[in-house]
Amino acid sequence: MTGTDILALAACGLVAIGLYGLVAQAEVLRKIIAFNLLGAGVFLLFGVVARRGAGAGLAADPVPQAMVITGLVVAFAATALALVLTLRLYQITGAATVAEDPPEPTAPDS
Repeated sequence: MTGTDILALAACGLVAIGLYGLVAQAEVLRKIIAFNLLGAGVFLLFGVVARRGAGAGLAADPVPQAMVITGLVVAFAATALALVLTLRLYQITGAATVAEDPPEPTAPDS
């Protein structure tokens, strides 16, 4: 097992943990952290793909590197916006969780 394989497995693990966190967690802050883990896994996967191309004797492709750098900047801005919105949600509702729909009232039997 080479170092590239280990990095690819780590990327898959980060994506899996991020997806699980997005689906399973109700707290908004945990969802934001899970989304960041998912993004980190994708960025690492892009780096692994770029490294495999350079390892095969080809010239290193700068496109995945540029995509990762741009993605990091966008992810930072999206995280900052999500945290501000979460803070505002907490100020308005007093809770920072995704509320489930309340059960619909049933009509009383006549």
